[in-house]
Amino acid sequence: MSALKESIDSSINAILESYEKYGGINLDESNNFPNRQNVIEVLKDIEYLIFPGFRTAETLDAGTLRFIVGQRVNRIVEMLTREIKKALAYVVQDKNVEFSHCFALAEQTSLALINEIPELRRKLGLDVQAAYEGDPAAKSTEEVIVSYPGLSAICVYRIAHFLAVNGVPVLPRIMTEYAHGHTGIDINPGAQIGEKFFIDHGTGVVIGETTVIGNNVKIYQGVTLGALSVKKELMDKKRHPTIEDNVTIYANATILGGKTVIGEGSIIGGNTWITQSVPPHSVLTQGKRQDPTE
Repeated sequence: MSALKESIDSSINAILESYEKYGGINLDESNNFPNRQNVIEVLKDIEYLIFPGFRTAETLDAGTLRFIVGQRVNRIVEMLTREIKKALAYVVQDKNVEFSHCFALAEQTSLALINEIPELRRKLGLDVQAAYEGDPAAKSTEEVIVSYPGLSAICVYRIAHFLAVNGVPVLPRIMTEYAHGHTGIDINPGAQIGEKFFIDHGTGVVIGETTVIGNNVKIYQGVTLGALSVKKELMDKKRHPTIEDNVTIYANATILGGKTVIGEGSIIGGNTWITQSVPPHSVLTQGKRQDPTE
């Protein structure tokens, strides 16, 4: 055996020993953790069904549309059911729950997501329209669909949020963190976001888990909707702000706290720091509130 082969074998043995010593290995067993790449592939298939013909290189025409949609739907149901089952089984493995129930729940949730796609398309159509109407640089809604990172992050969020509210662990966070990595926009799947939501530019936006956002809200790059405290014992409490309808929040504003409410129709200026509620129809710049009737 050559010195190189011995060195490689020694390295392999050391790596295998580290698996035993430190854990962190996801073996293909009944209670293994969901696979990140599989979840991302499912996500891409769902995005295809929402915006067919925009995000892949496939040739799409009226004659092949039903076949391609059917192919994607079947692939989503099969793979998503498998990954949801893994997530559920992992969560309940230390509890008195039958593993057989996990498959039935996973399949039921996968089918529910497929049934939700027309509604997701309706909501995202409104988000597309909000971006087109809210950005003078947008030349068409099609341009928004293929190129706006804000829309990409919102699309992934709406898919992940549906899974989260239907009790699916782990997968929603994998999806939104994938979008975070590609867009620079971090939306926790637990946040509640209304219709006609527009994120312009988007880089550095953070929207926390218990944030509530109303309809027709527009935010710019660097906005943080965060918590005043990150103590672990607050995990089941509302930690993030509420943004009511028709609010605009400009770049790098920071709004913190679960009791903080930004009233309907308000405008929050750039670089502001807010930890207290703001009445409806306020204009706030650099910490100073202006009554728009003055």
